[in-house]
Amino acid sequence: MKYNFDPELAGSIEFLPKLSFEDPVAAREEMKSMLVEFGGQLDDAGTMIENRTIPGPEGDTGVVVRIYTPEGMNQTSAGLLYIHGGGFAIGDLESEHAEAIMICRKLEVVVVSVDYRLAPEHPYPAGLEDCYAALQWMHSQAAALQVDRERIGVRGVSAGGGLAAALALLARDRGGPPLCFQYLAIPELDDRLQTVSMTEFTDTPVWHRPNAVLSWKYYLGDRYGPGGEEAPIYAAPARASVAELRGLPPAYVTTMEFDPLRDEGIEYALKLLQAGVAVELHNFPGTFHGSELMAEAEVSRRGSHEGLEALRRGLKLER
Repeated sequence: MKYNFDPELAGSIEFLPKLSFEDPVAAREEMKSMLVEFGGQLDDAGTMIENRTIPGPEGDTGVVVRIYTPEGMNQTSAGLLYIHGGGFAIGDLESEHAEAIMICRKLEVVVVSVDYRLAPEHPYPAGLEDCYAALQWMHSQAAALQVDRERIGVRGVSAGGGLAAALALLARDRGGPPLCFQYLAIPELDDRLQTVSMTEFTDTPVWHRPNAVLSWKYYLGDRYGPGGEEAPIYAAPARASVAELRGLPPAYVTTMEFDPLRDEGIEYALKLLQAGVAVELHNFPGTFHGSELMAEAEVSRRGSHEGLEALRRGLKLER
């Protein structure tokens, strides 16, 4: 299928690795290579960075988080729980390390990135429970982190966006720590794989339908796989009804025009609106899943700027 990609992006597509989920271990190595190639020179000046192991879900040995704190911060600020992408099966604390540094430094907020367990070795709900444990810890340690408990938001990208949406549901339903904002970037939300974009975009760069099929197979595991029980909304938030979405925190949702995940992100944003949740939705034209790696393209720079402004509003930051 031919795609009308943004001209600034189109010229670099041939240099992108052909990420395949057939072998998750190999895919993890491919993603690391891709990040090295497109990551550029990392500048962490002005940011204090610490890895820490925190209490994990009941019976687990612990969850590793990476804490980003603005240097010289002398007053309480907002906090952001950061959930990396990777189709539930790849990615780690390094995946979006540069992005976390940028957010911490430019917005002067504390960012806590969570190294959740990956599928298929650890299917649902392992990764989500790790994220919930990180949110609980962040809330309980707010004073030590210099974080305002009333201004803790969550940001997730791709599968991390799906986990962020699920975390907002889970925290609400468990009466857990409140979230003030949910930033769902190109979120992976729907295991049913029946939207127009998901059925048509079978050969798009970085992410396409074959990868999505395997991603959900790994994440849902044997219990909710083909022929199993219907996946719960905490695994696949797109399954939630409008009534089940009431009372969630405000959301900022992004989608890319030629991304298989495009329609499920748009449809979820519309359902949130129908549920009375304040939502800002932006679909970026000519883009594809992962096109933000071409950071110098005008559409990528615009997306980065608008994303920072959305976080500024959602976390109630002063200019």
